[in-house]
Amino acid sequence: MDTVAAMDTRRRALATLILLSVLAGSSRGLEILPTADRVEAGDGDSVMLPCQFKLASTDIGPLDIEWSRTSNDPADSPSIVIDYSGDRIYETQLEDMKGRVHFSSSDPKMGDASLNITRLKPSDSRRYHCKVKKSPGSKTVSMTLDVLVKPSKPICSVEGDQEVGKDLTLKCLSEGTLPILYTWTREGSSTLLPATAVSDRVLGTLNVKNASASYSGDYKCEARNKIASSQCYVKLLVTAPSNNAGKVAGIVIAVLLILILLAVGMWFLFWRKKKKTYEKEQPYEIREDVPAPKSRVSTARSYTVDSQRSSLGSMSPSNMEPYKTHYDRLATDDLERLPNHSPNINPSFKVAAPSLNRMGAVPVMIPAQHRDGSIV
Repeated sequence: MDTVAAMDTRRRALATLILLSVLAGSSRGLEILPTADRVEAGDGDSVMLPCQFKLASTDIGPLDIEWSRTSNDPADSPSIVIDYSGDRIYETQLEDMKGRVHFSSSDPKMGDASLNITRLKPSDSRRYHCKVKKSPGSKTVSMTLDVLVKPSKPICSVEGDQEVGKDLTLKCLSEGTLPILYTWTREGSSTLLPATAVSDRVLGTLNVKNASASYSGDYKCEARNKIASSQCYVKLLVTAPSNNAGKVAGIVIAVLLILILLAVGMWFLFWRKKKKTYEKEQPYEIREDVPAPKSRVSTARSYTVDSQRSSLGSMSPSNMEPYKTHYDRLATDDLERLPNHSPNINPSFKVAAPSLNRMGAVPVMIPAQHRDGSIV
C-alpha cells in the first residue's frame, strides 16, 4: 500500500513539473539571440550587424523591426537608420547613409533582422540598436560599431652612414588606427636579421650597431593593426669607409676659391666706384689744340680818319689825358701802313690830343694784339 501511494505521489509531481514547463515555455514569447557587444571593421569595407530573433505562439500582433543609432553621448536621441513595418521596408532618411544600408535578408519576418552597412566611414562609428516588436512581445539588442582606419603604406628609410663599422637605423612609419605594430624581416637567401640589430615594434625602428658588408640586402617592414596590414621595402648597402680627408680638403679648397672670387669682385666694384667719383670731381679743361687763324692787318687795324673821328667823338676831354700817348702811337702806326696810292691821306698826318679833346672824343680801350694779329 505504501509503495503504491508513493508511486502515485511521484506521478502527480512529474505531471505538475511538465505542466509548469509547458506554461513557462508558452509565456517566454519573443526572443532575440545573443550577439557581440562590439563589432570592428575597416574603413571602406562592409560590415553586418547581427539581429536574429524567435517568435512565440503567443506573439500575435504585427511585426515591426527598427534599426537606430546614437552617438557615444548617452543623452543623444536615437536616429532611425532603417525600419520594417507592415511587410514593407522603409529606407533610411539619413543623408550620410543613403545607399549604404539594407537588411541582410530579403524577408526580415523570417527571423533575420541583421543590418548590412557598405563603404564604411570613420563617422559610422556609433552605437546601433535593433528593436523587434510583435505584440505583446518587444525586445531590443544594442552593439557598438568601431570603424578602424587601415595602416597606410609605410615609409621606409635608412638613417646614418651606410659604411662598415658605423651605426645606422632603419625606420618605418605608417598612419592608421592605433595600435600599429611594426615587424622587420630580411628578404633574399638570408632571412636572418643582423646579429647586432635591435627592433622596436612600437616605434618601427631597427637599430644596427657596427655594420658590416654582410648586412647589405633588402629589408621589409610590415605595419599591422587589428584589421589590416601594409608593407614597404628598403635596400641597405654597407660599403667601405670613404676618404674623409680628401673630402675635407676639397671642401676647404672650394671655400678658399669662393672667398678669393668674392674679394676680387669687391675690389673691382670699389675700383669702379672710385674711378667714377674721380671723373666727376675733375674739372673739364678747354685746350687750344689749333692756333687761331691770323687776322688781316688791313681789316683788323686799318681804318680811315673819318672812322676814327666817329669813334672818338664820344670821348670827353677830361678822360682823354691817360690815352693821349697811346692814341698818338696808334694813329701814327696806322697812317704809316696806309698804301702809297691813297692820294687823300697824308702818311705823316697826326691827330693831336688837344684836337681830339676839342672834338669831344671819349677814350676807348683797344685790346693789345701781337704782330700776327692774334688777341692777347
